[in-house]
Amino acid sequence: PLTGPDGAAAVFGPQKGADPAGVERLEAGLARWAAVAEATFGRAVGATTHGGAAGGLAAGLHGALGAELVPGFAAVADAVDLDGALAGAALALTGEGRLDGQTERGKVVAGVAERARRAGVPVWAFVGQITAAGETWCAANGVAVAPIADGPRSLEESVGSAAGLLRRAVARAAGFRLGGVQHALGE
Repeated sequence: PLTGPDGAAAVFGPQKGADPAGVERLEAGLARWAAVAEATFGRAVGATTHGGAAGGLAAGLHGALGAELVPGFAAVADAVDLDGALAGAALALTGEGRLDGQTERGKVVAGVAERARRAGVPVWAFVGQITAAGETWCAANGVAVAPIADGPRSLEESVGSAAGLLRRAVARAAGFRLGGVQHALGE
């Protein structure tokens, strides 16, 4: 939702660097905007399912334009025929910056894992970070985790070298999957 303990400010604010006082200010602003939107457009947006997506953009589109809100993963997966791509696949690769308590609530990894499970395809997730909740979710859903980082680094360093780190992580994972055969992916 847009507001509340599971809303955009509470969930995404800390991920984007907001401290507790900043989260409170963001929440107050979103709640005020929701009240104005309801009074102006006649649509309640504060508790609307999926309204907090993209930091509240979804609620704005729903409130001001009457947009129907649907889970983003399902819309994109259907548009690219993910189920067709999984039919007969040997392995599904996906990724996420951070696997955590939010993973099961609409992150791409969860959507890929669900559709891959139905197709009988194993899943590897390439991730930047994983919390205890993310580890628990992966274990419960049969998702293997391949870390992107090849050692300790700052977040800034990781983001700045993400493409090379991801290529090397895929090469490591491919070597493991193929019984130690080394693959060179061009840097």
